[in-house]
Amino acid sequence: MKQASYIELSKSALKRNIRYLKKRLGRNVKYVSVVKGNAYGHGLEEFVPLAEDSSVDYFAVFDSSEADRVLSIKKPKTDIMIMGSIDNDQLEWAIENDISFYIFELDRLNHAIQTAKKMNKKAKIHIELETGLYRTGFEEDELREVIRLIKANQDSLFIEGACSHYAGAESVANYLRINQQYEEFQRLMTILRDYGINPKYEHTACSAAALIYPHSRMDMARIGIAQYGFWSSKETRMHNLLSDDASFTRDPLKQVLKWKTHVMSVKTVAAGKFISYGNTFLTSRKTQIAAVPVGYFHGYRRSLSNSGYVLIKGRKAPIIGSINMNMLLINITSIPGVKKGDEVVIIGDQGSQRITVTSFCDVGNLVNYELLARLPEQIPRYIVA
Repeated sequence: MKQASYIELSKSALKRNIRYLKKRLGRNVKYVSVVKGNAYGHGLEEFVPLAEDSSVDYFAVFDSSEADRVLSIKKPKTDIMIMGSIDNDQLEWAIENDISFYIFELDRLNHAIQTAKKMNKKAKIHIELETGLYRTGFEEDELREVIRLIKANQDSLFIEGACSHYAGAESVANYLRINQQYEEFQRLMTILRDYGINPKYEHTACSAAALIYPHSRMDMARIGIAQYGFWSSKETRMHNLLSDDASFTRDPLKQVLKWKTHVMSVKTVAAGKFISYGNTFLTSRKTQIAAVPVGYFHGYRRSLSNSGYVLIKGRKAPIIGSINMNMLLINITSIPGVKKGDEVVIIGDQGSQRITVTSFCDVGNLVNYELLARLPEQIPRYIVA
């Protein structure tokens, strides 16, 4: 059955983004594609093969459910890293499938060791260190026990990485805190190295950190939002456009995702009538409206009522009235010739006009991460050139 709306993913845009990001990282930094949250709303099953076609061979997910989805579609030599949730009874599955996972508490470390011993196969782990985000990660006073367990069970563990995460690298307001975290990571790593623990990779950088703090790249970087064509913040974008090592004159990142739908019906409403639910929009003249089959069920926020807009026939059409669960209404009075079935662009370009996720979010007071992650999985995704 035909869906009310659909998403297009641009293969050429993704290739361009990854090529640029790998160049910025440098040859000696391992590129990890972060695909948590259904690949930031782009669709895991569609995005992973696309990224692999751009020479990506390492993916990071949040939990075991996402890891299982990637496992079912990835190439044999592609690696998977679980950065967050995995239950102890799922560790055997992860070890069996060579999936690495974060260790940030002693309970998980002990279970990983016990499971690996039972299987007679090494668990691939990343030791997460607490550097100042205060979310997950080992504190310094826990390291002695961590080191003891690792040293006593070297035949059961492969230290794939040591890692941490920064507390808002996308904002200059956090500059001091980010650098303090970097220094704390280096201090804790010195302790591990002094006891002979030398991970294959050291990684702390997300998109923003990798693009703003070159020293944070180390030998692995976890790239999320940037590979999809979005800057972590306006500050991140400006920093990179003005940076000394940026060999470009225009924005190097291109939005991979376009969200489209169609006109469901067209009608004319007389002056002095309220449009849609309630009384938020009153026609001041005879008004032509079009119904579009997208609403807050599809991730289009109700707060965009009477403030958002879409593109139709290469022009901006304002949303009028309250956004419904499955429908929104647009004012097409000044756009002649609109008819049922015409293409409507919610995010993307049409003609010379464009709606970016950033502009979309500015109207609704969202961050682009949130809007993308809200896109329902049931919206079909299609690959385009």
